[in-house]
Amino acid sequence: MKNQKINYLKLTSLLSLFLVTSVSCERDLSDEATEATFAKTAEIFIDDFVGMGSDFYRPYGDSKFTAFSVDLQQGFESNSSIRIDVPNATDPEGTYAGGIFVIDGAGRNLTDYDALTFYVKASQGVTIGELGFGEDFGENKFITTITNVNVGTNWTKIIIPILDASKLLQERGMFRYAAGTNSTNGFGYTLWIDEIKFEKLGTNNLLYPFILNGEDVNVDGFAGANQIIGELGAVYNLANGQNVRVNAAPSYFTFNVSDTTIITPLALNNLGQMSTRIIGTSGSSVVTAQIGNTLAQGSLTINAVGEFPHAPVPTRAASSVVSLFSDAYTNLPVRHYNGFFLGSNTQGGAGNNPNDVDIQAPFVNGSLDNIIHYTQLDFVSFGMYETVPRVNISGMTHMHVDINVRQAVSPTNFIRIELHSSLANGPTTSSGSFVVNAATLTNVDPNGWASIDIPIASFPGFNDAANLGQVFFVSGNPGGIFNIWVDNVYFYAQ
Repeated sequence: MKNQKINYLKLTSLLSLFLVTSVSCERDLSDEATEATFAKTAEIFIDDFVGMGSDFYRPYGDSKFTAFSVDLQQGFESNSSIRIDVPNATDPEGTYAGGIFVIDGAGRNLTDYDALTFYVKASQGVTIGELGFGEDFGENKFITTITNVNVGTNWTKIIIPILDASKLLQERGMFRYAAGTNSTNGFGYTLWIDEIKFEKLGTNNLLYPFILNGEDVNVDGFAGANQIIGELGAVYNLANGQNVRVNAAPSYFTFNVSDTTIITPLALNNLGQMSTRIIGTSGSSVVTAQIGNTLAQGSLTINAVGEFPHAPVPTRAASSVVSLFSDAYTNLPVRHYNGFFLGSNTQGGAGNNPNDVDIQAPFVNGSLDNIIHYTQLDFVSFGMYETVPRVNISGMTHMHVDINVRQAVSPTNFIRIELHSSLANGPTTSSGSFVVNAATLTNVDPNGWASIDIPIASFPGFNDAANLGQVFFVSGNPGGIFNIWVDNVYFYAQ
């Protein structure tokens, strides 16, 4: 499972900073106070680490922790470099190498620089998934990354432009990397990285910043729904004539909203994604962005299309229910509504706090109806392990879930629901599945909701009901259901 770097990748990738229309993100400290406080040291690794402290390497939670070392036999024009031993895809200690180099102490003032630069080579020709800076396992406000970087066996200089250095007044995240074996058919290799530092090159030419990958997007949404504004960054032309695409955190941008009676001013959610909530029931509002005075390519037009069509309100007695996600009952603690598993593309359901769900639609009485909206669904889970107790459903006879499919359904489509028992730290100990077919998904109420009740006995192989650790929703090809709302996930005794 990915840790909070996806932090990072889903990316990266999605903190409670609020923006008003046309106002950019700023730190609380004044520029004068910060510039007087934090060092402007440019060097990160020059034959050895520079001013990083003693606890500066933080591997990602699902990476191979021992991948990083310092090589004292070779470097770029020296005998020293950072060495990364990327593991085989079958390595039980971790299937990739990745982590951050973060200052162990106060951050640095990087406002004098316009790029992070370093030299890199590999034991064979490879493609590196991510290289960048700005991740500190804290707010991660200014993550900056280049992806799918081709690296050969000779030393090559890499340049990562900074979108707006004036914002980097107290940065701790000096370097980040994630390297796997997609380009080597699962076989490991070695990377060497040297001369990591920030520079003032003066030769990076900003061609254009972008949001939504530079596209003008038009979406419809009900009152209460959240909308993510993602795929942010900029394209630069470097002195060597090459263009480089830089993916960047939303805190570099100023976001503009044309009508705040239709949508709220933009804010960062708990995954560092820029989002807005639809508050109007009719009309449209346009979101644009800029870096400094340069308008970003791409825009988002949000059309409010009315009140939210709620799922049926459950009426079963609370004494016979074990609830994971429903506003009708007291829910048991849940670690996540979307574990962001490696290999899953599913978006939505971030976090384990009802305030972090995708839709908060008001009822007539003014209370909020929390809804999970999964898109790009292939597989996703509710998780009850590690940070929360596993759930005991041994006295329950059925599972209930309400699903609203937000796309056309063909006769071959399905959603598979899986129940997994697990150990306290997560590994599955037993599992069973039930296929919800197209006929059931299209047997809906006037608001489009299919109310599904499944006997727990219909999950063959699931044999430890006292230790429910995960509930999976699985689709993708050939299932073909990629866009759903989910509500009222609970177990009951009949």
